[in-house]
Amino acid sequence: MIGVDLAKAAFQVHVATMTGHVVLRRKFSRPQFRTFMAEQAPAIVVMEACGSAHYWSRELEGLGHAVKLIAPQYVKPFVKRQKNDAADAEAIVVAAQRPEMRFVEPKSQEQQALTILFRARERLVRQRTELINALRAHLYEFGYSLPQKVRNLRHAETIVNDPACDLPALVREECQGLLEQIAQKSEHISARDKKIKALASENNCARRLQTMPGIGPMTALAVEAFPPHMGSFRRGRDFAAWLGLVPRQHSSGGKERLGRISKAGQSDIRRLLIIGAMSRLGWLGRRAIPDGSWLSRILARKPRMLVAIALANKMARAVWAMLTKNEDYMDPSKVTAA
Repeated sequence: MIGVDLAKAAFQVHVATMTGHVVLRRKFSRPQFRTFMAEQAPAIVVMEACGSAHYWSRELEGLGHAVKLIAPQYVKPFVKRQKNDAADAEAIVVAAQRPEMRFVEPKSQEQQALTILFRARERLVRQRTELINALRAHLYEFGYSLPQKVRNLRHAETIVNDPACDLPALVREECQGLLEQIAQKSEHISARDKKIKALASENNCARRLQTMPGIGPMTALAVEAFPPHMGSFRRGRDFAAWLGLVPRQHSSGGKERLGRISKAGQSDIRRLLIIGAMSRLGWLGRRAIPDGSWLSRILARKPRMLVAIALANKMARAVWAMLTKNEDYMDPSKVTAA
């Protein structure tokens, strides 16, 4: 087993037998590491699931090695005392030799490309929100209180462009510059949205997922981009737990204590599923909820946000079933009636 502590220029290698006997400890440069791995016989290579890990996993698999990735938080408990590259590489091997260890499935180039597209859109949304907050703050200092949301920018444009406005000239110029930047960010976000919608229409699995109420092109393509193959999950509950749509446990002494959902798991898909569930619980979506169904009963006695998370959990389990069975969405109420 070969443990590798990845970096930009220095690669620390820890080679050990499956029984834990150390064979080699050495640091390589980037070209030396590639040459060293090409000369090695096929082995189990273990790395942390960090930056460039998926790239190197594909490269090393091309050389005949079997690659396993471990989440960094699972490696940290095995680091002995002082932290350095050699200790990290050794801890990676020790952690990988644990029979109960969980591994991360390497991503393909296509998956990584989709994740970068999603990350680019999120970055643009954050930048636009920062610009909108700056614009609102500038106007608030001169007595103009603007509500939140992007749709209220027209009110800001009316104020800034009004010839009778009492804003100083410097403030007006700054606000006009912010409005131009916001417009540019909105154009870039719209272009990303169109790209995501086009890619979702070309993907068979994404088209199948969009047959479920509450799942649009963005959620469907996110399910294609971020998680591993659905066959790696034994059941839908495991996929929902991987997303973090399960309560945090504080159980002890045989007594079960369940709290709120944790922030662990895949946050992108979890957030999109919760947003989709909230859309089904709005005043327009409630019209399609049959009387006496599970959703109508729980909605009558629980807060809407709690119901949305429970519904997102059911949606995640349905996503797993649809992708593993290659079936479109079937409405439970209609199936029961049939």
